[in-house]
Amino acid sequence: MTKIANQRRTGRLRRHSRVRKKIHGTAERPRLSLYRSNKHLILQVIDDDRGVTIASASSVEATVRQSGGGSNVAAAARLGQLVAERAKAAGVNKVVFDRGGYLYQGRVAAVAEAARAAGLEF
Repeated sequence: MTKIANQRRTGRLRRHSRVRKKIHGTAERPRLSLYRSNKHLILQVIDDDRGVTIASASSVEATVRQSGGGSNVAAAARLGQLVAERAKAAGVNKVVFDRGGYLYQGRVAAVAEAARAAGLEF
């Protein structure tokens, strides 16, 4: 890993830990966690009290890969809608958004807006 890449990763992890001090998912309001790589997005709805993942969606899944790539804003919006549908099927209506230390723009914002449009409350 190059020096600049290592600095960016370290900074993101520092921001993520700072955000996680304040955000905690409960059974009534679980945490919608986002992980973003260069190629893929992974979303999880997590109850931190029990340590259980309630719903998840990933651009690595075969059904999602058939509908298009996982590294652009349109794919992020599809994933946000998919995780919202799965969370609502599991009985979750309200979540706390954990952006994972990433800036709220581009793919991260597209996930949040699509999940809100699909019926999840933040």
